[in-house]
Amino acid sequence: MGDPAGIGPEIIVKSLSNPAIYEACKPLVFADAKVMQKALEICNSSLKINPVNAVNEAKFQYGIIDVFDLKNVNTETLEYGKVSAEYGNAAFESIHKVIDLALQGEIDATVTAPINKEALNLAGHHFSGHTEIYAHFTNTKKYAMLLADDTLRVIHATTHVPLREACEILTQERVGDVITLLHDACTQLGIENPKIGVAGLNPHAGDGGLFGTEDAEIIAPAVQKARSQGYNAEGPVPPDTLFSKAIQGKYDGCVAMYHDQGHIPFKLVGFKWNNETQSMDSVKGVNITLGLPIIRTSVDHGTAFEIAGKGIASEDAMTIAIEYAIKMAKNRKNK
Repeated sequence: MGDPAGIGPEIIVKSLSNPAIYEACKPLVFADAKVMQKALEICNSSLKINPVNAVNEAKFQYGIIDVFDLKNVNTETLEYGKVSAEYGNAAFESIHKVIDLALQGEIDATVTAPINKEALNLAGHHFSGHTEIYAHFTNTKKYAMLLADDTLRVIHATTHVPLREACEILTQERVGDVITLLHDACTQLGIENPKIGVAGLNPHAGDGGLFGTEDAEIIAPAVQKARSQGYNAEGPVPPDTLFSKAIQGKYDGCVAMYHDQGHIPFKLVGFKWNNETQSMDSVKGVNITLGLPIIRTSVDHGTAFEIAGKGIASEDAMTIAIEYAIKMAKNRKNK
């Protein structure tokens, strides 16, 4: 469900209004059932909510949204766009529950709606995001965030840390690990021998040491080692040209060194702002956590508190996240 005060419940309702989703999978929403009922009303949806207490109680029929009812939100006082410990805890409990059931094999894949990190921490759950929650509860040490949409796929060597710290914690081993994770993810998505472009850290990828030595001392050796292991990797590539080349098909995947280096080009391509309506016409893109023993995909946007409760949020990213989860689950079963 994500944060109940955000757009998560709305975009779930809109996505599950598409009968093709039910033809491809059996969707089950982990949320407070009353929150989802309010989302139906906000979206003027004719769908029905079916609260359940176990996976085997779900109907999995189009027209019915099965909700694993966590009963953890007071909907009489629910205030959209509000940062609240109650809402942060509700979001955390839904995440924890799906992880638990996925580890038990009761569900094949998990898809997450956006959470508010401030609310999460106010509730006493001190994680910097979904990725870190999943890593903690699956006991995963080597993991990374992959953004995917059409031809652009971007993995991150570092994510939710200050930029100064990202530069300090970057290592040859970490760069090598994310190259491996990206290669494996691309092959799982059906790409044979994927070509991987690895971004430099500094302007012009260091320009021979003029703008920093990290590219020559950390990134280049990691790429060389990956190539010796059989990976089709290239880099460090100047980051101001890497992503435009990838969009045109030169690379099947890119390695970004820090959060914004990867997120900015990705959102520039997938997010469409309408200046007249002062809102997003479309928000595309999926966030996939790699390295986990279970499948986790997510929308690549936030809670959009400013429009929550208005029924105008785009479901594009949620639908794409569901489609990626289905594809990955099928490929895993076929192996």
